[in-house]
Amino acid sequence: MTRSFWSCAALALALAGCVAPPSKQLAPTAAGTTVWQFDDLRRVGGAATRVEGDPQVIQTAAGPAMQFDGKDDALFIESHPLAGAREFTIEAIFRPDGGAFEQRWLHLAEAADDVPAGTYSPVPPSGPRMLFEIRVVGDRWYLDAFATGPGYNKALIVPEKTFPIGQWHHVAQVYDGRTYRSYVDGVLQAEADIAFQPQGPGYASVGTRINRRDYFNGAVLSARFTRSALTPEQFMRKPAVD
Repeated sequence: MTRSFWSCAALALALAGCVAPPSKQLAPTAAGTTVWQFDDLRRVGGAATRVEGDPQVIQTAAGPAMQFDGKDDALFIESHPLAGAREFTIEAIFRPDGGAFEQRWLHLAEAADDVPAGTYSPVPPSGPRMLFEIRVVGDRWYLDAFATGPGYNKALIVPEKTFPIGQWHHVAQVYDGRTYRSYVDGVLQAEADIAFQPQGPGYASVGTRINRRDYFNGAVLSARFTRSALTPEQFMRKPAVD
């Protein structure tokens, strides 16, 4: 049986906190910024959430953050903050704590079209999406930034560029209308030209893939989504603590 986390009738939406399918009209493309602070399990960036497993809001030297156990902890968010954007910057400050080799910890996905009432599944298995993953090798990790949709499909991944686990890191992926780039701690990791097309409204997951695979072991402090291509000098600042 398919596990659908937003399947209910209109009345049940209000009573049970389920989420209605978003409109497929693209959001405005004007430059703007959305910030997500991971200090409240009930709402993130003003959007409703669904919690699975037992993620925890913890106090760290960098401030409140959300801890995930790498097994079944996940947060699903009623928002695709870059829907309609033709250029974008996705940033996050997170702390990987080791564990499984492949871990997806931030996933933005376009919602499905024309799903019958009462059987709504938010996203198709391989629809348009943007995401961050990591690969863990011993006590180090490397970044996998990925974007896909009609006419484009690109992973930015460099196994030779690794970083220590157990520390806070800033990661970013940027698209300027032609070139897609990824960064760790403000340093370019990889780049490629892609024919990106704006994605429609949808949902996000934190701590796992949106179809509940490859769970993340670590903490997420914050994320920022900008409808323009930022330079490293404009990125969020990483906390000066570990």
